[in-house]
Amino acid sequence: MQSTATLPVIGMDIAKNVFQLHVTHAETGEVTRHKLRRDRVTTFFANRQKSLVALEACGGAHHWARTLQALGHEVKLLPARHVRPFVLRDKTDARDAQAIWVAA
Repeated sequence: MQSTATLPVIGMDIAKNVFQLHVTHAETGEVTRHKLRRDRVTTFFANRQKSLVALEACGGAHHWARTLQALGHEVKLLPARHVRPFVLRDKTDARDAQAIWVAA
C-alpha cells in the first residue's frame, strides 16, 4: 500500500462543463495545467497512475470522488474555507485548481 504522502497531488476545480486540473509531477517537480471537458475526465484519470486528487467539497464533488476512487485514486475533499486563503489575485478556475492543490 502506497502512502498518500508519496502520491502525486492533483488539484481539481469542477464546474458545469469544463474542469481545470493543476498537476505537479513528483519526479521532476514540473507543473502542468489541464482543461478538460466533463466527458473526458474519467478517461483522463483512467490512464493516469494512482494519485491524490484534491477537490473543493460541494454536491458534485461527492460524485466525482466516488468515480475517481473506483478508478483507484485517493480523493481528498476540502472545505471551501480552507481553500479560499490560497487563491491569489483574481478568481479563475485555473487559480482555484492551484489553490486546491496548495491547500491539499
